[in-house]
Amino acid sequence: MSDPATEVTVLDRHECRACGYVYEPTKGSSKVSAGTAFTDLPKKWRCPVCGAPSSQFINIGSQENPSGFEENKGFGLGVNTLTAEQKNLLIFGALALGFLFFMSLYGLS
Repeated sequence: MSDPATEVTVLDRHECRACGYVYEPTKGSSKVSAGTAFTDLPKKWRCPVCGAPSSQFINIGSQENPSGFEENKGFGLGVNTLTAEQKNLLIFGALALGFLFFMSLYGLS
């Protein structure tokens, strides 16, 4: 069973690594009709902006999914992989602990 977040679909956009041009299958490009998937482009197709070959393009996903979200989950000291409940527990637990430390300062006198 494949992960739907990493599954390649027909509507995936591809970005040129040389100039940043984004090929969108729903719009097509020069000499390519709308609705043509990137994998169905002719072998000799090149970037309409800089002329780079199609091998210089990377898949950036569909318009509906945030670009790079899955790749960035490994950053942030591991916090990006926590669930919402775990993040809430971490945040409010740290606030409660800080409040207890602050209140304990009154016991020093």
